[in-house]
Amino acid sequence: MRRTRRAGTGPEIALRRALHRRGLRFVVDQPVPGGNRRRRDDILLRGARIAVFVDGCFWHSCPEHGHLPIANRSWWRLKLRGIARRDRDTDAVLTAMG
Repeated sequence: MRRTRRAGTGPEIALRRALHRRGLRFVVDQPVPGGNRRRRDDILLRGARIAVFVDGCFWHSCPEHGHLPIANRSWWRLKLRGIARRDRDTDAVLTAMG
């Protein structure tokens, strides 16, 4: 788990390259405006006011690909539920800001 990167993952880099090829300019790994400083956008298109989050299947409890580890199963269940709850709250904060 220590080797899991918080930013600059393969899917993020691929998306950033695709956006850049299309002439879109953006900032990376910025705090969510008006929110908790620990919540961060993966990609922020400032002019268009669009925040992009590249959520990994494990950490964000993807119903199709996510899975719970066997060791410490109850702890992981609570941890991943908390992350999903935080994701929904961040979405609500950003939606309310327009």
